[in-house]
Amino acid sequence: MRVWDIHPKHLCRKHLLAEHRELHGLWNILVKYKCQGGYSRHPETLRWVGKQKALYLRHEALVKEFIRRGYKHRTPLDKKFAIGLGDQKIFINIIKEQKKILKQKPCDCFCRYRYGFKNN
Repeated sequence: MRVWDIHPKHLCRKHLLAEHRELHGLWNILVKYKCQGGYSRHPETLRWVGKQKALYLRHEALVKEFIRRGYKHRTPLDKKFAIGLGDQKIFINIIKEQKKILKQKPCDCFCRYRYGFKNN
């Protein structure tokens, strides 16, 4: 389970879609109180407790990237549950480490040329 903290434009298709799927699972745990067992105690879950607003905003950033890439999005989150803090300051890996992890994976994360990104 992983919700990245880097800008979604840096994620390859595989990681963008995987994070979106994981984020929905995490949302269900936090908002609908599903799965009181294993994943409810996962470090990724615990760092989002009380930060549903921040998780909602991350979802919206993923959706924005979906649209930019021409993907369809059909699974909105209910904004009325977007409560708590609006930013995430707790990291399992700091952003610099997350970038390093992604750059070491055999995928197209951070491949700006392929997706038409500017150098930023």
